[in-house]
This record gives sequence, structure tokens and C-alpha cells, in this order.
Amino acid sequence: MKKAVIFDMDGLMIDSERVTYDGYVIECGKLGRTMDKEFYKKLLGCPVPAIHQMFREKFGQAFPIEDVMKIVHEYVERTFEEDGVPVKDGLIALLQYLKTHGYKTIVATSSTRDRVDRILKSAGLTGYFDDSICGNEVTKGKPDPEIFLRACEKLGVKPSEALVLEDSEMGIMAAYSAGIPVICVPDMKYPEETFAAKTAGIADSLNHVLGMIERGEI
Repeated sequence: MKKAVIFDMDGLMIDSERVTYDGYVIECGKLGRTMDKEFYKKLLGCPVPAIHQMFREKFGQAFPIEDVMKIVHEYVERTFEEDGVPVKDGLIALLQYLKTHGYKTIVATSSTRDRVDRILKSAGLTGYFDDSICGNEVTKGKPDPEIFLRACEKLGVKPSEALVLEDSEMGIMAAYSAGIPVICVPDMKYPEETFAAKTAGIADSLNHVLGMIERGEI
């Protein structure tokens, strides 16, 4: 019997990846670089230092990735402020079910604390979660299992008593290494076979996840 569900944020709960991609296309274009979608997909779920390295390997060591990331994040936040935070279909129904059925819930994301708190509040999601743990609160990012193991500690559950919901391959690896069953809900990228084999299942949407939980499949 699962006692807790651990949620990733971007791409899983929040439909933010497409907006972020658009921001990178704009900013890279200003610098005479082309941000293609396949390269962007490789970044999904990676910690910030790894993202910096991948950009420099692709565009050169002089590429100002710190500045670009800052501008892109401002672009995303401005878009959210103007248009609202876009939550994924089925999220609210899933969170309501978990809350009424006594599951513990936590957000475990590579994003920083200030951004997580701001987005959860803006999207009206804060009250659904017992806690959260962010990228700047762990020493190693995904695919290292630290963030998910720390999430279990915060909730007072064993890894075997938890379930992770993720959209990225790095998140799948982190959960698998932590010994926590993981359901992948793909966003912009369907997991490669190597990663898909490490999941407890792949769901088309969060509505699908809710059905799986209701039927006792996970």
C-alpha cells in the first residue's frame, strides 16, 4: 500500500516546458545560435550545472548560458503572470483524490525554492501538498536519487511506500536509483526504451495516473 506520492513540477504538473523552449529559441537566436527541439529535450530534468555544461559543449565555452537562463526564466515568469500558470490536465482531480484518501504528498523539483513557492501559490496548488524539496536544497541533482530520498525522509515514509510521478528521463533514473516506483507521464519527450524499462508504468496523462491508483495497479 502506497502512503505517499512525490511530484515533479515542470513538465509534470505545470505545462512550462513549451514556454521555456520558446524563450530559449528567442534568446539563442539573438546570439546567432539555433536552439533545436532535440537538444532542448536532452536538458529536461537535468540539474543546472549539467545544463550549463551541455550548452557550452554545443555552443562553445564563451556562450553566456547563465545570462541566457536568467532571461529565459524571466520570460517564463512574465508569461505566467500575464496568462496564468498552465496546470496539466487531470492534476487537480488527482490531488483532490490523494488528499481525501489520506496520501502524503510532496513536490521534489530541480527548481529553486523561491520559484517553486511562487508557482505553487499562483497556480493555487500550495494547499494540496504536505511539503516540498527543491534543487537548491540538495547537494546532487537528478539523476542522483538524493532529492527523492530526502522527500521520503520529510514525509516519514520508506521508499517502498512512495510513488514518484515524473516526466523526464533524469527523473526516472533518480527514482529508480532511490528504489522508489516511478510512473512516467511524458511531456515533450517520450522516454527511450532504456529508461522506460525502469518505470512501473507510463501514463498518457495525470487522469490516467488517477485511474491506475483507483484500480490499485500501483
